[in-house]
Amino acid sequence: FDHVVRPCVGAEAEQDARLGQRQHRADADGVGHVGLGVVDDHRVGVFDEFNFRRVHMDTMAKDGLLAGKRVLIRSDLNAPHDENGRITNETRLVASVPAIRTALDAGAAVMVMSHLGRPTEGTVTPADSLAGVARRMGELLGCDMPLVADWVDGVKVEPGHVVMLENCRCNVGEKKCNDELSKKYAALCDVYVNDAFGTAHRAQASTVGVARYADVACAGPLMAAEIDALTKSVEEARHPLAAIVGGSKVSTKLTILSNLAEKVDRLIVGGGILNTFLLAAGKPIGKSLAEPELVDECRKVLAVLAAKGASLPMPVDVVVAKAFSADAEHRVADVDDVAEDEMILDVGPKTAAILADILKSAGTIVWNGPVGVFEMAPYAEGTRVMADAIAEATDKGAFSIAGGGDTVSAVHQFGIADRVSYISTGGGAFLEFLEGKKLPAVAVLEERAAQ
Repeated sequence: FDHVVRPCVGAEAEQDARLGQRQHRADADGVGHVGLGVVDDHRVGVFDEFNFRRVHMDTMAKDGLLAGKRVLIRSDLNAPHDENGRITNETRLVASVPAIRTALDAGAAVMVMSHLGRPTEGTVTPADSLAGVARRMGELLGCDMPLVADWVDGVKVEPGHVVMLENCRCNVGEKKCNDELSKKYAALCDVYVNDAFGTAHRAQASTVGVARYADVACAGPLMAAEIDALTKSVEEARHPLAAIVGGSKVSTKLTILSNLAEKVDRLIVGGGILNTFLLAAGKPIGKSLAEPELVDECRKVLAVLAAKGASLPMPVDVVVAKAFSADAEHRVADVDDVAEDEMILDVGPKTAAILADILKSAGTIVWNGPVGVFEMAPYAEGTRVMADAIAEATDKGAFSIAGGGDTVSAVHQFGIADRVSYISTGGGAFLEFLEGKKLPAVAVLEERAAQ
């Protein structure tokens, strides 16, 4: 994710000349004077075209290459809010602070762009606004962070200061990666930094388009850390490699299951996914959530595992109830003794112990999804035992990564956040990486690095 950067030129005359060249390029691209008229006092020290060096954003900061530069950081500040507009989970905000702080401390003029929710392009409602996020980010950074509206055609910000740009998904053309909009984004900055791994699977103007046209495009520390962790957990894993995939439907994670089956030594499944695999094994599941039409696909996954000497451990006991409720009467049943009017809501204690032993002996653990309805106390034990085993394995030197909303919630619920090697901030991006897909925002940074 390093990008070739041209070191700063010392002579003021040459700086001015190159500024003129940049302006000419902007005019030729149809961007005109966008973003330059109010900020050209700070567009000094543009990068020379010789003595190429590969650097990371952090390296640029340490080498003084961000001083006086206009740095546009794409962060993922899409935090959940309650009905009163209060932020209920600050994980993504906190994770985004280091990149912004690095740029500020390096003397850059910093602009932060992010989306919030799924707004209609061309309008900004109070629910769409990043005003509350900007206030909280300012508190986390220990400085003012003004919110700038109508920013596409230019932003005024001084070196050593930071502004929040209003919800980028409200800009017409953002989601379709409009070329003209992408060029306008690029004209705002000297350096574009993508630190939003959570949006890396989106080919949008703020994640892909701007990276094509910015003078310098590189990954921020969070983006780089996410990719490093995921690569370490799958492509460069220490074996035995164990993966846990939970969820309600096989259909939503079939590609993940198929891809991981080629790589893992043990594939643990939970939730409705497990029920469909039980059907494939000829086990009774009562009225449990399942997808009978995907039984053959599950058998294919099992065949891939068996062919390489890997396995998907089947439960020997399960927790069942007649209703999907924490108050429903429930029992531990042998896996062959599930009644027609019962549903499977967790793995049983014997199965949980078997899974724990597998995880404790793993060299690498990828966790995406619980094995039961852990939000309800009677069906949380399987996931709790598994979480404790992951923490114990990590304590002994295994590499563990957890990702996905439910998984991260379970990590915090069972108090193991500081005993997991890496907790991913990505949802869809995390899943698409596990599917083996190329993430568009990562691909464009790689392309720029290769130029």
